[in-house]
Amino acid sequence: MSAKTAISTAAEYVNAPLFYKGKVREMYDLGEHFLMVVTDRISAFDYVLSPAVPDKGNALNQVSAFWFGQTAELMPNHLVHADLEKLPAGLVNDADVMKHRFMVTKKAQRVDIECVVRGYITGGGWRQYQKTGEINGIKLPEGMRKNEQFPQPIFTPAAKNDVGHDEDISFERMEELVGKELAAELRDKSLKLYEYAHQYCAERGIVLADTKFEFGLIDGKVVLIDEIFTPDSSRFWAKENYALDIEIDGMDKEPVRTYLANSGWDKNSEPDPLPASVVEETSRRYRDILNRLTGG
Repeated sequence: MSAKTAISTAAEYVNAPLFYKGKVREMYDLGEHFLMVVTDRISAFDYVLSPAVPDKGNALNQVSAFWFGQTAELMPNHLVHADLEKLPAGLVNDADVMKHRFMVTKKAQRVDIECVVRGYITGGGWRQYQKTGEINGIKLPEGMRKNEQFPQPIFTPAAKNDVGHDEDISFERMEELVGKELAAELRDKSLKLYEYAHQYCAERGIVLADTKFEFGLIDGKVVLIDEIFTPDSSRFWAKENYALDIEIDGMDKEPVRTYLANSGWDKNSEPDPLPASVVEETSRRYRDILNRLTGG
């Protein structure tokens, strides 16, 4: 991974029509396939922040490509390849910038459900539990402690919103939205994928606390899309930091969230640029999780 500068947009590097621009990813239309490019943009509290974080996109893309390969037998996915030499001549302008931050993917019809699996009670799940004793309508035992592991992982879906927060919903509501058969398949596949990755991470000194998946349909069959088990879609804890009843420092963009939470920012207006020290530490964390998960 050798990007020296942060890439806020891939538009100047890709000679293809832009199909979709998300908070971090950009999709370019190649006809049969998409070129999905992961920029170095970083978001928090529904705002895209500045400046971008060097190497973040490289790390996210390589982690996803790794996991798509690892889990392909468990669940088909949209990855065609991530090989610079297989790209059509002239598609990208700077090989050094692009070589680790793209995937060529199949086109799929997105299922508008975020499939969340929680192995531990923390974050938004913990906040729900404190108020209601439930998470997404699932009644939980009394007296659970923050960060406690569930006896079995739980599936807590959300209805996707392209603007603003996704909406936590019950599994019954998910069945109403997508149908009982598809809902059951997405739940079962999500739980199986989480259990596989949880074990893999545990063997490397990492706790996979929770994660989220996106799925799509290709010719009526379900496939994994977007990203998988990245620091942006998952909550990773270093095993040595795991404890109950505390706020665990996550292996992701936690420095950004901590800085913003303590900065006096009102969360309703454009935040000031991030300090260089926060950007550098965040970049280091993305490189570190890539190395710990993939060995390089």
